[in-house]
Amino acid sequence: MAVKIFAAIVIGSAETEMRIYELKSGKGMREIDRVSTPISLGADAYSDKKLDQEKIMELCAVLRSFSNIMEGYHADAYKAVATSAFRELRSSIITRDFIEKQTGLRIHVISNSEQRFLDYKSIACESDSFEKIIASGTAIVDIGGNSMQISVFDKDRLITTQNVRVGKISTREQYHEAAENSHHYSRMVTEVLEHELSGFAKLYQKDRPIQNLIVADADLLELVRSRYEDIMHQERPENMDVFEISAETFHSLYDRMQQMSADDISMQFEIPTQAAQLVMQSMLFIRCLLGRMDATKLWLMDVSICDGMCYDYGISCKLVKQTHNFDDDIIAEAYHISKRYKSNQAHIRHMQALTVEIFNKMKKIHGLKNRERLLLEIAAILHNCGKYISLADVPDCAYNIIMATEIIGLSHDERKMIANVVRFNTKDFVYYDEAGTAAELTREEYLLVAKLTAILRVANALDRSHRQKCRDASITLKDDQLVISVATKGDLSLEQITLSERAEFFEEVYNIHPVLKVRKL
Repeated sequence: MAVKIFAAIVIGSAETEMRIYELKSGKGMREIDRVSTPISLGADAYSDKKLDQEKIMELCAVLRSFSNIMEGYHADAYKAVATSAFRELRSSIITRDFIEKQTGLRIHVISNSEQRFLDYKSIACESDSFEKIIASGTAIVDIGGNSMQISVFDKDRLITTQNVRVGKISTREQYHEAAENSHHYSRMVTEVLEHELSGFAKLYQKDRPIQNLIVADADLLELVRSRYEDIMHQERPENMDVFEISAETFHSLYDRMQQMSADDISMQFEIPTQAAQLVMQSMLFIRCLLGRMDATKLWLMDVSICDGMCYDYGISCKLVKQTHNFDDDIIAEAYHISKRYKSNQAHIRHMQALTVEIFNKMKKIHGLKNRERLLLEIAAILHNCGKYISLADVPDCAYNIIMATEIIGLSHDERKMIANVVRFNTKDFVYYDEAGTAAELTREEYLLVAKLTAILRVANALDRSHRQKCRDASITLKDDQLVISVATKGDLSLEQITLSERAEFFEEVYNIHPVLKVRKL
């Protein structure tokens, strides 16, 4: 039986954590150890855009101790990521390089969309009831140090995910000192949250009902565990890693906790004072979310993005069975973005199908994998979004929309490649040695953009009229030709002309000539 040991490290805004997992074929992943150290990086990063030397050296010491623990477990692999605190640093590259040299660990500073996607995966892979929960209106909320991510699901599909720039640590730093007392502070933060959530509801939630609110917060879950018998007047269930509480019960708990100071909470529940402050911040945010969304149930979970990292590693090693198709969620969000910018849905669905078919037929030539196919699909879905802003400058407007829009599960670099593919779909391709391109894309990114652009151009040519005349096209790779055979009663003259114009770049990239053969019915 195959067994692997994996270590996941997260450098967060309030603490640095490592979890050790055992992965077994047929049994999935199991956490076997966890260690964490509170280091308040967020307060300095968000306000000063830098970390003081003492905290950097403290972080290095913690990471070295984590490395020793990994060696003790004979870990087969590890991944270390840094989140929002490092994203906010002016000298992020310099600081990261110093820490890597001091600890021997490779650190990845992940984008907000990557971080939230790992949160989402952590929740999905830890809860057996996840699919059932998201079948009805559900919001997954990740309340971070500097921002809050809200992902809305309905009928098993991701509807939207948006980042709201209001977080637990940044809010406290900004408003706590100016508050006259705790009640005054709560009122100020509530007003800020109400304003932000009102905008989210109008633009993204609209009339969609939300029954379930899912929040991953280990400290809050532990606090609720401690109060469970008193609140519910029942015996505590044995398994409470996924815990359901009614909105009414939560509001009752919030009212009780509001009467206590952070020191009182720290003493009663045996948690550090800083953790107690963050718990109260989480509760304040959740109260506003429940009120604004009118949700009836709150689900609390003890998960970390460490779980999501282990899940990805397990999938790559074929030791974990995938229970939810996360790529479908990324594509679903891309479709909702396209609808927001009034794209022709019939056209982009046809474009998506054509690009996938061409991509699959060209596998032996381009050597790309499923991840690159996903990027191509998203480019096809979003290629016309620029028309919402300007009919005269579609490619550049589309580029700017994509670069300004976070897409959950995609890194900044992946979004940049998609934006370039969309831009060069109709704009003259800029070659690598020409001004600006080398600075924007690495050599590998440039080659991928060229390969995906060539495919998108051909697919777009096949639906130049936006009437889906090539819906039942048969595509085959034969010698040095990509033969697109269509049986139709319609006139494909427009598509023939456009394809002949787009064929040159496809030939340049692949040394394959695309040919449209029309068979009249």
